[in-house]
Amino acid sequence: MENIDGLAYKKAKDKVTEIKGFYYNVICYCVAIPFLIFVNLKTLPEFHWFWFSACGWGTALIFHGLSAFGYIPFLNKDWEDRKLQELMQKNKYSGDDALK
Repeated sequence: MENIDGLAYKKAKDKVTEIKGFYYNVICYCVAIPFLIFVNLKTLPEFHWFWFSACGWGTALIFHGLSAFGYIPFLNKDWEDRKLQELMQKNKYSGDDALK
């Protein structure tokens, strides 16, 4: 029973770390993009190149948030649990380290 509790704790801790990483990414975005806008408008106001950074990083930020909070349908919690069970069974029956 202790092993199951340890596994649940590790998964929960990993999830908290992933969510914390997402929040860190949001904070960096909110600081960096206004700075890039400022630099762009001061140096080359006729061409708004900051949109490339804002849209690219913003898109990545959306996917990071979806992943961190479990909203990606093809890699959801059910898939993760099935894959974990599959790897554990493979390791149990093969006798070697199938998790590598």
